[in-house]
Amino acid sequence: MALIKSEYPILEYDTVQEAVIRPDRQELQPLPKKAVFAFLLDEIERYVQTHQGTQIDKFETITKVYPIYECVHKGKKVCLCQAPLGAAAAVQLLEYLIARGVTQVVSTGSCGALVDVSENEFLIPVSALRDEGISYHYLLPSREIAVSPIGIQAVKTALAQAGFAFMEVKTWTTDGFYRETEEMIRYRIEEGCRVVEMECSGLAACARFRGITWAMILFTADTLADTTAYRERNWGKESMAVSLRLALDAVVLLEDEV
Repeated sequence: MALIKSEYPILEYDTVQEAVIRPDRQELQPLPKKAVFAFLLDEIERYVQTHQGTQIDKFETITKVYPIYECVHKGKKVCLCQAPLGAAAAVQLLEYLIARGVTQVVSTGSCGALVDVSENEFLIPVSALRDEGISYHYLLPSREIAVSPIGIQAVKTALAQAGFAFMEVKTWTTDGFYRETEEMIRYRIEEGCRVVEMECSGLAACARFRGITWAMILFTADTLADTTAYRERNWGKESMAVSLRLALDAVVLLEDEV
């Protein structure tokens, strides 16, 4: 075990597994092992209200309380939890779910297109460029991180069974929503990124560190393909309800994959 130092603090890493603050500091009943951890506005609440879901826990932060629900999908108990924006906040809540017994997670949310991709297209990130901070607290520095092949296969199967076309992509995970400059976008495209979002590499790093299965379904929202005429479009809102159902299908399939 060692503390690896660097000139730049973000690249410093401690190989010790246990930290001073731990999400399992309280004795609580375990949650279902399957979870959908989604970036979908109020879609989870709407789903819970119409599918006999119940609130079984909550995660309290200084700015918001995140309810954790349980529902039954295809005969399996699944946690449903809204994920906060940004990798650092999302990883904090994912850590809590893992500490409570969650081991199989599918996330879903929107992304920005860097190349010419229509709105509401489904994408599966197979790797993510680590242009955020939280992943460097979980893994040694690297340019990108691969997503779990087991998780990817479950997502692909769920999309195929539902009859949806999809693309496998490398995504650019960034902390800087307002720092996506023209030259930086061109650079990211040159190294193979097709979309941009704010959580994938952080969640993938946390999942690998904790030894759980995690994967993600993305759908296209805004587009940065024309850097002279940025378009929000409709933020992919037409895909939210569908993507939630697909994530539920995928996380249930993980039972057969693990």
